[in-house]
Amino acid sequence: MIERYTRREMGRLWELRSKYEKWLEVELAACDAWAELGQIPAKALATIKEKAAFDPARIDEIEKTVKHDVIAFLTSVAEHVGPDSRYIHKGLTSSDVVDTALALQMRDAAGIIEKDLKELISVLKARALEHKHTVAMGRSHGVHAEPTTMGLKFALWYEDNLRNLERLRRAKAVISMGKLSGAVGTFSNIPPALEEKVCKKLGLKPEPVATQVIQRDRHAEYLSTLALIAAGVEKTAIEIRHLQRTEVLEAEEPFTKGQKGSSAMPHKRNPVGAENLSGLARVVRANALAGFEDIALWHERDISHSSVERVVIPDSSILVDYMLVRLRGILEGLVIYPLRMKRNMELSHGLYNSQRVLLALTGKGLTREDAYRLVQQNAMQSWKKGAEFMGLLLKDKEIRKYLGAKEIKEIFDLDYYLKNVDYIFKRVFGE
Repeated sequence: MIERYTRREMGRLWELRSKYEKWLEVELAACDAWAELGQIPAKALATIKEKAAFDPARIDEIEKTVKHDVIAFLTSVAEHVGPDSRYIHKGLTSSDVVDTALALQMRDAAGIIEKDLKELISVLKARALEHKHTVAMGRSHGVHAEPTTMGLKFALWYEDNLRNLERLRRAKAVISMGKLSGAVGTFSNIPPALEEKVCKKLGLKPEPVATQVIQRDRHAEYLSTLALIAAGVEKTAIEIRHLQRTEVLEAEEPFTKGQKGSSAMPHKRNPVGAENLSGLARVVRANALAGFEDIALWHERDISHSSVERVVIPDSSILVDYMLVRLRGILEGLVIYPLRMKRNMELSHGLYNSQRVLLALTGKGLTREDAYRLVQQNAMQSWKKGAEFMGLLLKDKEIRKYLGAKEIKEIFDLDYYLKNVDYIFKRVFGE
């Protein structure tokens, strides 16, 4: 899975060369717009478009002296273009280029993650339908509650990720903003028409009010959306980890040929993929907090956000892409054990029917308190002695005053718990 991921496009999007390519894309769009406004001669524009290029190694070399990455970049580009390079970066400040280019990167990253979510959603739907009627014990606090189905677990995760997809699309729109309004956002050396033209060329919207930077609540919203997606991945991973415990073993991560689980114990088949995802979710959530810390800057701008964003935005984007790809692989190959689910249900001796017994007794006229007492005392005996709950009820003279043997046996009908599964699936999948 890791080898497969390293060939994906998300990592390439955040490489240094890719960042410089986005910077150049913004600069060339600005040159185009200036030319349309009659401020750059057509011949100079043609030369710029033909010769504009950069050398990352040369940029590094220049930056060692100038201590400014955008100036180093522009110097490298100028060395390729020649005298007409004087028109490049006309009226702009560094953040005009950097922030607008970062918006392009985040928009493209969101597009990749959107595709990942759609693919995961497709797998979840298929597995939900496959296990729609695979009965499993539902648990609260880790203790047997009432029956559910494995299909409903998948359907829940499907619905979770539909919300994640909606959130991501909103965040994608929020960060798809450009800004070319100068040193403090007042358009002192740039006409507003230029910003509109550039943003239109790049497929962005102009930031309505900017300082020297695009406002960082936008980036925080993107990072918090990634954190919510990561939290959802962990939610699924935690369930898989619990289901794979030896005492439960109702589901198991795929275990490939030649895979080994432990350096010491050859029998081990561990949920390492799900554990890995749980750990990575912590990093993405922590990165979201850093994004919130970046919102408040001094006056019209400082650069306390810059060093943070160079880490957290690429890292969170790459991690969430990786997490979704890996989770999809785990879920595609997740091994389900229906017979083990049935055996596990039998461990609580039919106690999951306690609420039905309670309701049947109140339906006969008992107060809820009296009915609860009668049911609970039998339930506690079942736990203590390992006796079948139904058998204890049939022998309880006080309960038999209200419920006949046939009524008690009918209460223990498993199909009762599954009668609305089709309804839930129709509500989720519309089928």
